[in-house]
Amino acid sequence: MQTEKVINYIVDWLKAYATNAGVNGFVVGVSGGIDSAVTSTLCAKTGLNVLVVEMPIHQAKSHISRAQEHIKQLKSRFANVSDTRADLTPVFEEFKTEIFLDGDQATIDMALANTRARLRMTTLYYYAGLYKLLVAGTGNKVEDFGVGFYTKYGDGGVDLSPIADLLKSEVYQLGELLEVPKSIMTAAPSDGLFGDARSDEDQIGASYPELEWAMKMNDEGKTEADFLGREKEVFKIYKRFNTANKHKMIPIPVCNIPIKLK
Repeated sequence: MQTEKVINYIVDWLKAYATNAGVNGFVVGVSGGIDSAVTSTLCAKTGLNVLVVEMPIHQAKSHISRAQEHIKQLKSRFANVSDTRADLTPVFEEFKTEIFLDGDQATIDMALANTRARLRMTTLYYYAGLYKLLVAGTGNKVEDFGVGFYTKYGDGGVDLSPIADLLKSEVYQLGELLEVPKSIMTAAPSDGLFGDARSDEDQIGASYPELEWAMKMNDEGKTEADFLGREKEVFKIYKRFNTANKHKMIPIPVCNIPIKLK
């Protein structure tokens, strides 16, 4: 990949989109992970206003420290970057007092995890409306179009997606050239939605390099029968997530009424 040219292309694309939309810049949720670090840095390089928002909800300390390190570094490098912190833990806890928590605990935990992401989306759109900004998405190609590893109308609720055509490995290549802090570059990817440091690999059962391989094999028309051992297991994991999360990757179904019925 021609990394520097890709960076310049994305920055130009972001700037042109924002200019045509008549907005002042971008708002990005910063989590302490590689995707949000690269996205916020790309936005900063446009020279337009960039607001980075830290939104902890019972967050692991390692995530918080990495996010704060990145914000500090970004502000020192770019005069157009400002930041704010919205501690959403009290909001999340209050929300739980107004709903019923019946049923299987694993199902409840997942529903609450997705609720965290949707609270963050709401916060980002508040600031977007307040300062006339676009919400920049932080999803990469494997997450957005491979395994659907994001929350519908949570971190999937954005105005534009600057890195969604880049594999996770390619995001790391950009991160290296963009001088993303080493602590973020070496940290295990995590969605941070469960209040602990569990990684994406812990949840999915496969690493991003493995998922990138499976995505490529799937695109080439391979099937489970083509593989043995770990490769077969990874391919099955990829297909399971891809199938279950397909609803996130396609347009919302519309019931088109036949003309003769109107």
